[in-house]
Amino acid sequence: MDIVIKNLSKSYNSVKVLDKINMSLSSNKPTCLMGQSGRGKTTLFSIILGTITPDSGDILGIENKRFSAVFQEDRLCEELSAVMNIAIVQENPNKKIIYDGLMALGLLKEEIRRPVSNLSGGQRRRVAIIRAIISESDIVMMDEPFKGLDENTKIQVINYIKENIRGRLLMIITHDEKDAKLLGADIVKL
Repeated sequence: MDIVIKNLSKSYNSVKVLDKINMSLSSNKPTCLMGQSGRGKTTLFSIILGTITPDSGDILGIENKRFSAVFQEDRLCEELSAVMNIAIVQENPNKKIIYDGLMALGLLKEEIRRPVSNLSGGQRRRVAIIRAIISESDIVMMDEPFKGLDENTKIQVINYIKENIRGRLLMIITHDEKDAKLLGADIVKL
């Protein structure tokens, strides 16, 4: 399954953020979208997700696809536990898979039962990542998912993503080429 982006453009007021962007994203290999701040990475991310409308151009291959996402902010339900935040994205929640994911990324049993509002920023980030990976989606998109993670945790998270993406299309926005190399990803620069 591929996504093909053709001549995609987007402006805010009179400032052109994306100008006739053409690219393909493949489920055979993760794609890391890179570029300086203000180059339109998050705008492209939002257009693919359908939360922003482009001025012109087409995106092919997303029809009838289910998306999961990690945004720059965690977007968790503050009063729910880590387990419940993940379970709400599954039609038939599998608690074993949820617990295994949380344990694999270093969250302790007592931490995963607390409301996520009581977790540290790095713990919350890992919950958001696990939720996106465990969801029943065809396309997984992540906007700077590794921010706030120390180097060892980041490597642990990258390994978890690689082991659990299961042939789905994965697009990640990152500023670090080392992350892209660890993921074995194609790099697209805006």
